Amino acid sequence: MDSSWYFMRYCDPKNDQAMVAEGADYWMPMDQYIGGVEHAVLHLLYARFWTKVMRDMGLVKFDEPFIKLMTQGMVLNQIYFRRDEKGGKHYYPPSEVAPVLDAQGHIVGGTHAEGGTLEYGGVGKMGKSERNGVDPQDLIDKYGADTARLYTMFTAPPEASLEWNDAAVEGSYRFLRRVWNFGVKLAADASGPVANAWTGGKVEFGKNAKALRLEVHSVLKQVDYDYQRMQYNTVVSGAMKLLNALEGFKPDGSQGDKAAVAEGLGILLRVLYPVAPHLAHEVWQALGYSANLGDVLDAPWPVVDDAALQQDEIELMLQINGKLRGSIRVAADADKATIEAAALQCEVFVKLAEGAAPKKVIVVPGRLVNVVV
Repeated sequence: MDSSWYFMRYCDPKNDQAMVAEGADYWMPMDQYIGGVEHAVLHLLYARFWTKVMRDMGLVKFDEPFIKLMTQGMVLNQIYFRRDEKGGKHYYPPSEVAPVLDAQGHIVGGTHAEGGTLEYGGVGKMGKSERNGVDPQDLIDKYGADTARLYTMFTAPPEASLEWNDAAVEGSYRFLRRVWNFGVKLAADASGPVANAWTGGKVEFGKNAKALRLEVHSVLKQVDYDYQRMQYNTVVSGAMKLLNALEGFKPDGSQGDKAAVAEGLGILLRVLYPVAPHLAHEVWQALGYSANLGDVLDAPWPVVDDAALQQDEIELMLQINGKLRGSIRVAADADKATIEAAALQCEVFVKLAEGAAPKKVIVVPGRLVNVVV
């Protein structure tokens, strides 16, 4: 039953006088246990049982060996096979099979390059017997390790099953290419290290720069939370939102705009580093962030700037007789009377009301204004 408590030996591996010693007091209980559901269930049962036995014997001071558990989902792929004369199944790698579809576009079989038709076994977990696994080295050789990591983290939550899709791997590769190309273009347009535009000091931001920082820090707040709960697929989607915001920003050449872009890209690279470390490191170094913050591996995790989340203006949905007709923008601290006046003066209301006087105006703070005519 050594496998039920072996992890405690890692805490104090050089001690040859006791099963466990002071090292276990420091390192245990373990913060996070990650394992496939088929293995983890029984291992957890045995590990918890022997931990409690060792506790009762006075060997350890804790009751549970692991604080949190996550069982990752299975990676699935298509299954194709051919039966022999005795009914045995001979499997073929999906990469060597051309799918045969029915009139509705569903896979009903396949044809192999060597000739002949194959039966379709549906989608199942990758396995040696089914020969439907994907060699990570093939992906790394073709796309690089970062693409392989990003794809597996983005396609599904870690606890859910992931159905393999070669086309989706291409999508992950294209995203990383966009990050690289954005960094290259930014470096080419800058007169010096891009990172120098953002030093963390006091900078005057214009309206557009404030809007960019609002988007960047709003996404950062969500990404930080997602990392803590190990929802890596939404971490990657957050990185995509950050890149979209940076690509869509049109700087006017002011110092405030340059600083907002440099800050935003620095946040994107740190958010992306655990997912795509090689690309993030290269771009980080090339744009000069390491001069102020050190290597991206050692750089401090970005902190949400609460001031960036404060808005000068807010957008309220405009309803007329309960139907959505557009929106209005008002000052963030506008009172009810100001919001009502803005709604009654906006072009959409004037056109649709056709001179009719409003019966009442309903304001839902921070969300909408409804004019009843």
